[in-house]
Amino acid sequence: MDGWNNASLGARRNEDIALDLLKFVAGTAGVGRPAAPSTGFSGATAPKPEEHVTQLLDLYGRCLRAVQGGSPENAR
Repeated sequence: MDGWNNASLGARRNEDIALDLLKFVAGTAGVGRPAAPSTGFSGATAPKPEEHVTQLLDLYGRCLRAVQGGSPENAR
């Protein structure tokens, strides 16, 4: 029975780690969130939902490359 309980404690996949990293970075930096309304002059318009998705997918790709040990120079 102990072997069954320890099976779920195995090594995590790179994709899972990259997803956790994405959640942390996006939450900390506010990536993918709509801009908060503010008083006064606002020169920029709010990004569209498609732009939010694109930002998050790009960030996930960067997180996955970082977890896999890819160099930032090869990111583009």
